[in-house]
Amino acid sequence: MDDTFLTVVKNKYIEILLVGLILWLAVFMINKALQIFFKRTEFIEDKKKKTIESLVKSVTQYTASICFVLYVISLFFHDFGKILAGAGVAGIVIGFGAQTLIRDILAGVFLIYERQIHKGDYVTVNNLFNGTIEEIGLRSLQIREWSGKLLTISNGDIRQIQNYNMHYMRITESVLISANQNPDIAFQALESACDNLNQMHHDFLKKDEFQNAIEPFQVHGIMGLNKLNRGIEITVKGMVEDEKYFEAALAVRKEMIKQLHQHDVKLLEDLAYPQPAK
Repeated sequence: MDDTFLTVVKNKYIEILLVGLILWLAVFMINKALQIFFKRTEFIEDKKKKTIESLVKSVTQYTASICFVLYVISLFFHDFGKILAGAGVAGIVIGFGAQTLIRDILAGVFLIYERQIHKGDYVTVNNLFNGTIEEIGLRSLQIREWSGKLLTISNGDIRQIQNYNMHYMRITESVLISANQNPDIAFQALESACDNLNQMHHDFLKKDEFQNAIEPFQVHGIMGLNKLNRGIEITVKGMVEDEKYFEAALAVRKEMIKQLHQHDVKLLEDLAYPQPAK
């Protein structure tokens, strides 16, 4: 009797290992086939390819895991099928307290279906977390912060997403000068900065189908007079490629300050403090 019991248990464990191996191979082959397909495909953008790969990987892993768990339970509980039929799948899910899981999965489906994000986008989530999207799953979103820290956020907890890679990224940088200074000199300095930026960093600018800059760097104008009773605010703008936004913003700030210094235009903060006697 004991030998028979041990044999049955041993056979079940072998079955479990075989089923687990088959499911693992199935997941591996599906993901590998998808990678090979995308390598030979040119009509889909790279970001969309990576997003689809991440989603399919998540779906196949979850599906295989759930199937494996249900199979193992059915081996040891022969009436498991009747339990499912009698109680209903929805009742079992709720019984296990999976409402949060369902919420996360539905939120993940809507995120991807509405194309709010893609893998590789730089985003701000809930005005709290900033970073590059590394993985998009049905249950969670993984974001790599600038420091290197990897954040995992449940999809159901996402309330607001600011995406810095959605086709039209405009740089707007402003400077504040004294109302007592001649604004024409400041305009000359910033126009020189824009000319240099358009020449040296033409690759930053977003182009149309004819490779012409949609909106080159230019002085937008005076955006505020005596803002907060402090001075004159002048803004420079330009539309750049998504992936070059932060690099371009650094270059714009550097060139603006450089030209303001060369034209002897001081920022308002410089005038707020007494200058040391020479």
